[in-house]
Amino acid sequence: MADNIQETTHTEVEAGAEHHVDPSALGFDATMLVGLAMAIVVALMLWKKVPGAIGRALDGKIAAIKSQLDEAAALRAEAEQIKADYEAKIAASESEAKAMLDRAAHEAEAIRAKAETDAAALVERRTRMAEDKIAAEERSALEALRATAADAAAKAAARIIADRHDAGADKALIDQAIAGIR
Repeated sequence: MADNIQETTHTEVEAGAEHHVDPSALGFDATMLVGLAMAIVVALMLWKKVPGAIGRALDGKIAAIKSQLDEAAALRAEAEQIKADYEAKIAASESEAKAMLDRAAHEAEAIRAKAETDAAALVERRTRMAEDKIAAEERSALEALRATAADAAAKAAARIIADRHDAGADKALIDQAIAGIR
């Protein structure tokens, strides 16, 4: 056979046409040998249960990814719950703030109304006190005027009496008063 290969090679080279011949062994060419080697590798892989190991590894990865997805879904649900809680707290805070503002406005209105009432009462009380002082001063002035008028009248009467009556008229007047008493 080796002679046959050499003969073919020599005849082709001698003919002048250069042609390349692939080497062969046991009647298999290179392509067949590569195919046979691949078949042996695949058979070894099947015998050593590599596809099962690959499947288990992939199943483990799938389980890990599914676990991570479940954990992410749980975290998302928890985050949505926290978000809903905070939104509820914000709404409650806003309503509480509005209620506080309403209450403060009501209290401010009540304080303003009380201040107006107190101011009016104070003005009325001060007006009354001023009127009472004025009335007291008027009475005091009137009494002083009456006292002054009475004093002036007494002095004027005394002068008039002194001018019109002499000692003899006084004696007659006194006698007349004594006679009226008896």
